[in-house]
Amino acid sequence: MDKNLLHDQIRDFLREDIGRGDLTSESIFSNTQMGSARLVAREPFIVAGVSTVAAEVFKVQNPEIVLSEMVDEGSRVQVGDVLMAVSGPVVDLLKAERVALNLAQRMSGIASFTSMFVEAVGDANVRVTDTRKTTPGLRIFEKYAVQVGGGANHRFNLTDGVLIKDNHIAACGSIREAVKRVRAKIPHTIKIEVETDTLLQVDECIACGVDIIMLDNMSCDTITQAVQTIAGRALVEASGGVNLNTVAEIARCGVDIISIGALTHSAPSCDIGMDWLL
Repeated sequence: MDKNLLHDQIRDFLREDIGRGDLTSESIFSNTQMGSARLVAREPFIVAGVSTVAAEVFKVQNPEIVLSEMVDEGSRVQVGDVLMAVSGPVVDLLKAERVALNLAQRMSGIASFTSMFVEAVGDANVRVTDTRKTTPGLRIFEKYAVQVGGGANHRFNLTDGVLIKDNHIAACGSIREAVKRVRAKIPHTIKIEVETDTLLQVDECIACGVDIIMLDNMSCDTITQAVQTIAGRALVEASGGVNLNTVAEIARCGVDIISIGALTHSAPSCDIGMDWLL
């Protein structure tokens, strides 16, 4: 994650949460009163966003806050494990607490959920990727968490690559025409991906020489037919409605990529608490 972008977003999150000041903490404690606390796992999960993001939240709030006992990203933790210790001015620790926990809980949830899909795929030579179905404002955090969980990233935004989808095709009239128009505009270094719903569309993609063919919401029998038809002439991506009950069977169909919106839009947050020491 780009640290400048990371800090800009953290500042926005802190401004949103603190507003004009922490009425409770500032009424109880002086600015010079010091304290210590630990971030602790309340359930088993894979850690993401503690040393890379939660730690930065505390540092952005007050660079004098001291951080220690940080676990590595990607670590598997159990109930009661310490994820990070923080010490510094009590008011600043309490101001940063909720934003730090929210981000670490969300990111660890995504990493843990992603790892379940990666494990379900097993030894199949297939890449499990996310989509752009992320929470607005949290994309850099959520896509990073997918990587920590063993997954990979699809496009970060619309400038990262060409993906001709069903609405592009419907508005343009055909895959062939859409591909023709795109090729006339983009650099030769950019790959072209097309979303397909039928085997006829797969044939049209092959005739157009596209680089990646997405098989959207197809049955495993149809996916297998499509993979055999494509025969290595393009990368094959399966997408649409993939879940933990279906991902292994889809992987066995011979696709190269399985993109799963649920990695980011349906991952439950993990339970992390901040326990006070002094």
